[in-house]
Amino acid sequence: MRTNDHASISALLAQAEVLVDTYTDYDTEAARRRVEAKAARVQSDSAPAAPRTPAAHEQAARDLDLAVALIVDTPQAATALARLADDDRPDPEGAVVFGALLHLARDHDAAQFWWQFAAGGGNRTAAFCLYLAHGRRAEFSDARHWRAEARRLTAPDSPPPAPAARPLLPESIRHQLLTQCRSGSRPTLPARLEAVINRLPVDPDQDFGTIPRPVPTLTRDLPHSPSPKIG
Repeated sequence: MRTNDHASISALLAQAEVLVDTYTDYDTEAARRRVEAKAARVQSDSAPAAPRTPAAHEQAARDLDLAVALIVDTPQAATALARLADDDRPDPEGAVVFGALLHLARDHDAAQFWWQFAAGGGNRTAAFCLYLAHGRRAEFSDARHWRAEARRLTAPDSPPPAPAARPLLPESIRHQLLTQCRSGSRPTLPARLEAVINRLPVDPDQDFGTIPRPVPTLTRDLPHSPSPKIG
């Protein structure tokens, strides 16, 4: 992932059609417009100084932060995560969502474990997240491998329309995550949500250390009370 080989998050998502293909009724472009509109409402009147051009690993980190914020903002996120916790069979889409939550809880090794699990099941979104995860660590050879995998993997068949589900996180928290991305800050979960993640049972893994695993009550345990307003 040399600097001149790296495209913006918008170009990569549009090119690979990763989020759109995995979450078929999710409008990624509309999400980006919401990011811009919401951020504009909380920005100060003073004009910020022109930012420097980020290094390749810095840009990958920012792009991954935005990708996971978009993943947990999808209408299907809670349903996919519930399938991962409830079903005896592997669920790659749920693993992508769980990895996104772990990334937001700053457990990056565990997030990578679940994304590799999902990518092994043929999920292009997971491969795309791994491309960015290795890029943020300046592991550019591995990043190129996963970028190629994201391009190689075929899109899933479109499922029948699903009934509207309760969002994984409250709207105020999803707003906060996207606004943090737009402002250049690291998106983080509120302490009460991070505590839910930190209480999950764990299993040892030789390569990734201690790996949290989801439980059937996870989507109910995530607090759905409004978070404090920004600004």
